[in-house]
Amino acid sequence: MGAGRIPAERRRRRPTKSGVVLSEELIVDRALTLVGQHGPEALSVRRLGAALGCDPSAVYRYFHHTDDLLLAIADRLIGEALDGFAPGADWVAGLREMAHRIHRSYRAHPRIAALAAYRVTRRPHEFRAVDTGIGLLRRAGFDAADAVRHYAAFVDTVLGHAALDAAHLALGARQRVADEAAWTDAYQSVPAEEYPQLSAVREQLPLMADGSFDRAIELLLSALAARAGGTGYRP
Repeated sequence: MGAGRIPAERRRRRPTKSGVVLSEELIVDRALTLVGQHGPEALSVRRLGAALGCDPSAVYRYFHHTDDLLLAIADRLIGEALDGFAPGADWVAGLREMAHRIHRSYRAHPRIAALAAYRVTRRPHEFRAVDTGIGLLRRAGFDAADAVRHYAAFVDTVLGHAALDAAHLALGARQRVADEAAWTDAYQSVPAEEYPQLSAVREQLPLMADGSFDRAIELLLSALAARAGGTGYRP
């Protein structure tokens, strides 16, 4: 099927054989549920049709293909993150809250996060996120080029950590426990003559299991604050 959004006339709300009225929102809801229960392989038109109680072809009235649906799901995660977000005058606080909101949203859907975090959705929620983030950086005094570059560094850092932490959550319980215990087990027994630096910080190595999202964001925000103060846009 061709590129672009599905024409409105093809997205008429009509009930399925089971009486369900299809909509883009309902399809995205059901897709998120399927992936959450069964993993990314569940994102198929056939399985969606079965879950919705409709002919799989009905999904194509709303989405060109499964990748089109994936982009809509990715945009939904951004929308959930930004719901109710209204940054105040403090641009650093605004970026910090934005980062934590995105991180929480992706962790809430760990089995879809790794598929969605690196995509560009070209949809309204993403437009709003980019507009908001760049606006906060322009408020800080950065010129247009630096605001865009710094926002790219900011959002890539946030999404990278979100995808990493979500992937960890998506592991089986045994794998998760084994990975977390490595810092208090395997790393504690490495020979000092082969790994002198690990030996020197042995008692602190369990900190590696805590995750680095908070520290990475604070380091990035500190660096941005240190660079801020130009003559750029200020509302």
